[in-house]
Amino acid sequence: MLMFSVLVAGSFPLGVRIANLVDPLSLTALRFVLASIVVGAFAGLGPGLKRADLKAPWRYILLGGIFSVYFVLMFEALKTASSVSTAAIFTLTPILSALFGYMLLRQITTRWMTLALVVGGSGAVWVIFRGDLDALLRFDVGRGEIIFFTGCIAHAFYTPLVRRLNRGEHPAVFTLGTLIAGGIILIALSFRDLAAVDWAALPPIFWVGLAYLSISSTAITFFLVQYATLSLPSAKVMAYTYLTPSWVIVWELALGGGVPSPVILIGVAGTVLALFMLLQDR
Repeated sequence: MLMFSVLVAGSFPLGVRIANLVDPLSLTALRFVLASIVVGAFAGLGPGLKRADLKAPWRYILLGGIFSVYFVLMFEALKTASSVSTAAIFTLTPILSALFGYMLLRQITTRWMTLALVVGGSGAVWVIFRGDLDALLRFDVGRGEIIFFTGCIAHAFYTPLVRRLNRGEHPAVFTLGTLIAGGIILIALSFRDLAAVDWAALPPIFWVGLAYLSISSTAITFFLVQYATLSLPSAKVMAYTYLTPSWVIVWELALGGGVPSPVILIGVAGTVLALFMLLQDR
């Protein structure tokens, strides 16, 4: 999950740079297709595919559809929202995952975990509203932030649902089924837009971003989160997302971006504190 947080963080600054080049549905469809190829090769060379893995295909359709919603809304949000603010919103998913984890799996969140989630959520809200209390009181939040929060609800629901629907399939195989189902749904919805895009005219940054998003922050992170979900409570799995804003700042610096103001960094520090609280496992 530590590796997950680093790889996911890279999708925000890269996503900001390519979000306006292709519509979100087409971009996510391509992302799922390329990721399916990568995961399919890994699954074929590793655990292999069994007939039993194809039972109840509706599970893959449901999971693929839910995660498609998250990715599509993410790129729609990045058209207007900053990478740091969206990463901060992403840290609200542990709170939502804890709620869905109880609903689906009856996973109990302890008082200490609840306190940690409140600390992390407060840090995220601080970043979202740019440390401006007046903006918080007016609930002055951007359209992109609202769109992405909706996507995060889908992501948080997906996490415990994986554990609920898995019937012993290997994480790589289960990931492959989810990606293929999600890719089919997205291609069906974006077929005309995919055909209308002038792919040859797209700048190199688009292909770099697409490759990273497909391999690192889709194929690999799908596998990582499904592997972790089968061993850890949903809230703890998503606890590592609290590192995402910090990693996004590092990514932005590496890509030539600026450093957020010190006021914003206060909220980022709160999210890091929440991670350490959750890892104490009291």
